[in-house]
Amino acid sequence: MTDVLVCLKRVPDSSGEVLLTPDGQGVDGRYVGFTISNHELCAVELAVQIAATTGGQASVLTLGPAEAADQLRSALSLGCTAATHVVADPTGYGPSDVAAEIATVVRDHEAEGRPHDLVLLGNDAADSGDFQVGIRLAYALGRPVVAGVSHVEILDGVAVAHAEGPFGQDTYELPLPAVLTVLEGGVEPRYPTVSGRMKAKKVAIEEREPALAERVGAQRVRLTLPPPVPSQVQVLGEGPSAADAVVKLLVDLGVTR
Repeated sequence: MTDVLVCLKRVPDSSGEVLLTPDGQGVDGRYVGFTISNHELCAVELAVQIAATTGGQASVLTLGPAEAADQLRSALSLGCTAATHVVADPTGYGPSDVAAEIATVVRDHEAEGRPHDLVLLGNDAADSGDFQVGIRLAYALGRPVVAGVSHVEILDGVAVAHAEGPFGQDTYELPLPAVLTVLEGGVEPRYPTVSGRMKAKKVAIEEREPALAERVGAQRVRLTLPPPVPSQVQVLGEGPSAADAVVKLLVDLGVTR
């Protein structure tokens, strides 16, 4: 039996236009809405699969405002069965602060008889690009860690993690308990069912206050947006006279011969 905890972050939906907050410290999600990143959706899928095959439980955790409960409900609708919400304004938290808060929850749950054998996180934050939380969490808990995992399975009480390396796929065997950060692409996240959404509404979310009295913060100078990709338009002609130019263009693109 392997109990898995997935750590999520409420992030702006990047499918729309990306805007930064006035201070340049984060992505402004007021006009695009909020969601769960693809990395973390894959982590949820892995957690649900592992729990199903080992007879364990998949739980979910987030640190964020009251509205972040929506993201917890989304994970619950996908198959997680328990949720913990550290209710706090995340803007004052840096990677080390978030890792410390997660470590506190993991230790408290273990003291209560609810240990998490495996903790999964997204490889990096979809809004700020921070990729330190998983590593810092593993260090705080004294657990082995692998970053950039695409798939993981539990064999004889050992986590076998697969990650893409510079020369192909690397495979790691980690004793449990362990921490892994997940990259999208290794598994296909499932869609919530109607019954899953109904069950998610009935789950009581454990709410906690932050444990840290003082925070380090992000120590970030500012975020910047890449310059827009230049676009060029070439007029091939007008009316029937443009036919030859269109055919030549299709041939050059390999669309036709």
